[in-house]
Amino acid sequence: MFKDYKFTVSERFLRYVQIDTQSDPQSNTYPTTEKQKDLGRLLAEELQAMGISDAHMDEWGYVYATIPSTTDKKVPVICFCAHMDTAPDCSGTGVKPIVHTNYQGQDIVLPDDAAQVLRMSEYPYLQTQIGNDIITASGTTLLGSDDKAGVAEIMDLANFLVTHKDVKHGEIKILFTPDEEVGKGTAKVDMKKLAADFGYTLDSGDAGALEDETFSADGVQVVIHGVISHPGYAKGKMINAMKIAGEILAALPKDRLSPESTDGKRGFIHPVRVEGIAEKCTIDFIIRDFETAGLAKKEDYLRTQIEERMRTYPKASFEFTVTEQYRNMKEVLDLHPQVVEYAKEAITRTGLTPKMESIRGGTDGSRLSFMGLPCPNLFAGEQGIHSKLEHISVQDMEKAVQMMAHLVMVWEEKTV
Repeated sequence: MFKDYKFTVSERFLRYVQIDTQSDPQSNTYPTTEKQKDLGRLLAEELQAMGISDAHMDEWGYVYATIPSTTDKKVPVICFCAHMDTAPDCSGTGVKPIVHTNYQGQDIVLPDDAAQVLRMSEYPYLQTQIGNDIITASGTTLLGSDDKAGVAEIMDLANFLVTHKDVKHGEIKILFTPDEEVGKGTAKVDMKKLAADFGYTLDSGDAGALEDETFSADGVQVVIHGVISHPGYAKGKMINAMKIAGEILAALPKDRLSPESTDGKRGFIHPVRVEGIAEKCTIDFIIRDFETAGLAKKEDYLRTQIEERMRTYPKASFEFTVTEQYRNMKEVLDLHPQVVEYAKEAITRTGLTPKMESIRGGTDGSRLSFMGLPCPNLFAGEQGIHSKLEHISVQDMEKAVQMMAHLVMVWEEKTV
């Protein structure tokens, strides 16, 4: 089926990563940065050029498109989703992608910063990439494969399907979102317009990976109110909110309940931001657990630790606000087992072995699953994400395109 097809995914990817789409966690606009729309506009134009007539970007920066059905069967409508923004963790401005052809296991020194060296010993997945073509950035920025790989792969799938009308599939929806990296990727999704039955995000790593489980997640904001006075006359009067915040942070466990001390299915309490003055100080936490009930236990533990510290300061006070962020999508996907089973079948047909994984994080699929669109996460090939050593292989991206094509055919075949 793909023997004579000229994949466009790497060419698209190399263009897309040069467009700065970094999102901003401190912004309250939608999208959080206007520059994300630069890529959204381009994608809508390219989809239109393929003949996908309803492709468009809305006012919030979301791109929607529909690939019409090629079968007489009433197949469930499938959505493929990827996010356009890149993470705030590392610069996404002036990305210069480099293709390292026929990789043979050597260290790759990135030219714009010789201290940035991609080594197989640190990234053992590279052992599977001998003979493949590896794409990196130049050493001063991230690459942006998270998730422009997913974007490019879905775009190449669209190109494949519109040029291969003989492939039988139901109606397919395309959704590109902004702001996933700052937790707002589905904030303005129009589910009625999307009108899909089931979905798949393309936002994972190793070829063959299939993720049907994420953390459940809450945010906690703690606001500490101290007592202010002139520092020259503060004896017996001042209570410094920043010092209380320091005591709270110091009281958190060092060997458990933290990102740096946990892996697998163990969750954590993680302070992500501190801001304040002597009178008032705010600490933002993220709380993570694979069991939704475990969030409340961790939040109770955190509140207890804060109350213990506050007993020493009876004239000070604090606020403790919990905000739901996302929930473990497995709670929804277990009700629709065919969504995952068909994905396993498609991965197998692509010549890969399905690797079931749990995400120590979340995706747009987490929220979409609870918004009525059961949505596991499929591999896109991205490696070393959010760093200057981010990399991906051309061959893994092409495998992702093939997998999606097989997947839409599986859905058509399995529909009676």
